[in-house]
Amino acid sequence: MGLAIIASSVPVLLPNGSYLDLAFAPIVASMSLGGPVAAAWVSMVGTTQLRELRRQVPWYGILANRCAIASPTVLGALTLQLFPYRDIPLVDFVATLVAGSCYFTLNILVTALIVSLRDKQSTWHQVRSSGGAYLNMLALAPIAWLMAQIYMTAGWWAVLLFAMPLYTTRIAYTRFVEVREMFTQTVSSLAEAVDKRDTFTSGHSQQVQKISVDIGKAMKCSDDEIEALEWGGLLHDIGKIGVPDSVLLKQERLTREERMVMNSHPKLGADIIAPVKRLAPEIPIILHHHEWFNGSGYPDRLVADEIPKLARILHVADAFEAMTAARPYRMTPLTPGQALAELRKFGGIQFDPAVVDAFVKTRWAAGLTDPGRPSVREVPLIGQAAGGLSGGVPAGGMASAGTTIGGSTIEATPGQGPAPNGKGSLSAEPA
Repeated sequence: MGLAIIASSVPVLLPNGSYLDLAFAPIVASMSLGGPVAAAWVSMVGTTQLRELRRQVPWYGILANRCAIASPTVLGALTLQLFPYRDIPLVDFVATLVAGSCYFTLNILVTALIVSLRDKQSTWHQVRSSGGAYLNMLALAPIAWLMAQIYMTAGWWAVLLFAMPLYTTRIAYTRFVEVREMFTQTVSSLAEAVDKRDTFTSGHSQQVQKISVDIGKAMKCSDDEIEALEWGGLLHDIGKIGVPDSVLLKQERLTREERMVMNSHPKLGADIIAPVKRLAPEIPIILHHHEWFNGSGYPDRLVADEIPKLARILHVADAFEAMTAARPYRMTPLTPGQALAELRKFGGIQFDPAVVDAFVKTRWAAGLTDPGRPSVREVPLIGQAAGGLSGGVPAGGMASAGTTIGGSTIEATPGQGPAPNGKGSLSAEPA
């Protein structure tokens, strides 16, 4: 119980917001030593945390935590008692591993259920977020078995020797979290440095990150996908570090050559982070976040589901942030309601309608009037477009390279995709 109290008093805050402590080993050892009753007392008393004593956790939270720990502990101890021939060390060792697995599995399930009810998220999502800790905790089961054996052969005082390996394990978890946090902070600083090349885009990447993560959660993306959106949102414009100031900061309309330079920034960004293996999931996001749903984007002119899902999410977040912020080419930003109307207007053309549907469910669209999806439009065929450019414009064809749709003009420079950085007159442009 003393070891459990010490282990619980210094929990490690994980990146997903949950706390991890090492009381698992003393609790499993108590199952072997004293059965269900002793294990229940150790789990209920030994898992008391300082934040609970400081009243930082409400009473019902403390009660829920105790239920999530004590109930699986008792069931794990009962499972351990079902094993015959535990006087054989190997059998007792295997039985302890099984009981520890039963205890921690049930603990994860009960905790996930409580958290899902509190945060209104799926239970499976919460279980997945605990998957990384699962194997790490089970690795402590052999230590728990050894603790029980030492207690019975050498005496209770010998168990205190296990405080050191438990402490070093906690340090390892802390270092892991610190390294990940340092990595995230480095990425954030790099993204901010790129944004600050233009005073109008300072903080842009952080905002895009927040919006895209909220959209991802609304679309029930996995934890790995949410993490990819976090870092992809920060790094999506990293390629602009290779765009000259004469192009990046130009307030007048870009020439065709300048537009080609600007359109190269997704490819430049993907090339920059390619050597970083940890950022491999972010490469498709960075490379394709300027693709249009109808295939007129860049760099690869992908269409609809050919565009990676996370890139489609980031595209909507990027466009919304750009429209609601001041830019040199548009000093008066759109209101959130106007920006939402633009997202809806160009759903199926520039944006994935399903992603826009998810955006409407986020806090960024809270209280806004949703115009809903636009009516289905007839998309002109390539042959019709070519005929229009040659002189005869059939019904539904394009009269020129600048086509008017819904009252907004999409500047379509041949071979270059949509106007980057808002240099065209389409208001729903990404930054």
